[in-house]
Amino acid sequence: MRSYEERRQQNISPESLRQREAVKPPGYAGAPSSSSAQIAPSAREDQNELLDRMLEGDNLRLAYKRVVQNGGAPGVDGVTVANLQVYLNTHWETVKTALLAGTYRPMPVKRVEIPKPGGGVRMLGIPTVMDRFLQQALLQVMNPLFDAHFSWYSYGFRPGKRAHDAVKQAQRYIQNGFRWVVDMDLEKFFDRVNHDMLMARVARKVKDKRILKLIRAFLNAGVMADGALERTEEGTPQGGPLSPLLANILLDDLDKELTKRGLRFVRYADDCNIFVGNKRAGERVMESITGFVEGRLKLKVNREKSAVDRPWNRKFLGFSFLRDKKATIRLAPQTISRFKEKVRELTNRTRSMSMENRIMQLNRYLMGWIGYFRLASVKGYCEKFDQWIRRRLRMCLWKQWKRVRTRIRELRALGVPEWACFVMANARRGAWEMSRNTNNALPTSYWEAKGLKSLLSRYLELC
Repeated sequence: MRSYEERRQQNISPESLRQREAVKPPGYAGAPSSSSAQIAPSAREDQNELLDRMLEGDNLRLAYKRVVQNGGAPGVDGVTVANLQVYLNTHWETVKTALLAGTYRPMPVKRVEIPKPGGGVRMLGIPTVMDRFLQQALLQVMNPLFDAHFSWYSYGFRPGKRAHDAVKQAQRYIQNGFRWVVDMDLEKFFDRVNHDMLMARVARKVKDKRILKLIRAFLNAGVMADGALERTEEGTPQGGPLSPLLANILLDDLDKELTKRGLRFVRYADDCNIFVGNKRAGERVMESITGFVEGRLKLKVNREKSAVDRPWNRKFLGFSFLRDKKATIRLAPQTISRFKEKVRELTNRTRSMSMENRIMQLNRYLMGWIGYFRLASVKGYCEKFDQWIRRRLRMCLWKQWKRVRTRIRELRALGVPEWACFVMANARRGAWEMSRNTNNALPTSYWEAKGLKSLLSRYLELC
């Protein structure tokens, strides 16, 4: 007769074995097991250990460090990042007890409206510093469970992946002959996430019910807008550390559907580009994938912003492409417009600030901008931008030299001939026009001495 153990193993379905295998701790991956009895205890243990791992000292210290590094504005309680340590010293034991008991209730997020470059506003939800700390600690233990199973072609907010990788992958598709793109824009994605669908997907890998309850509490925390509390029955607010991972978990179904159909795609958060060989194929893909997104994922495709077009007519993560065989990466026209708009804001002659402070703010923006857009072929743009920025600074300086005698004194100190000082100082032309006439008096070397950094020099260093 067969033993009880043999009969029990025979009655275990293949699906049950797969589920048990999926919840093994990372340390057991690939380890041999002589019987199902070795799998089951680790599976049962793993179901309730995720919260314990979240509350481990090393994990919490790392979460604290990252929240402090990221900085950010305070939430509805007014507690700043600088005061987080004091707040934890006072309230941590109470918070920890509530987490272990499953009774912790996050505070509502503070709504902030950020203008979008193309018009309209983007809604951000700023959690309190304590909730950001808890979300970061939760993210650090959840990410290893999910990230290894995400698509290779999903690049947004993932360890070891970045926007540049997504743009380079898109370039490879174009080089390989897929010179039509299905540019799909999800309308208000973060505001439309269905909580039940999202939680069902989280529960595929997270078995700790305390963690599931905590995530649901974060989703249902509500939004504080104009002093009134609004319920959040759908959506995951942008601004919290956990939101990008939750977005990737939901959109992973889209990635798997595209992979199953053999389509070539690149996705960065809610920006998804699918590359095809001709327009007709692109239109078929657009229609079918729109049906999948709106039917299966309960999201909405923005038909005004989505299109089937040539890649060089579209924008992806601020970049575009040339129509040559190499599909050379270039700046999208909208990127150039936003850059100029920001520089005009920083060099607005009506803004009252010292030249040192103006240059400091300008340097911070310029170096961050070129650090991201160095992937594009922008040498010519950098040279023109440098000249334009110096002229705008000369305009600001001329505006500061309001009086004739001040202009004469400053020009004389710069080594301008006496006759020219009087002619220029008494000119009745505007500050923008005089910024051209003072080019020789305020050359490139002058601004370098003031600390102004060059886009072209930095671009050549990075390349």
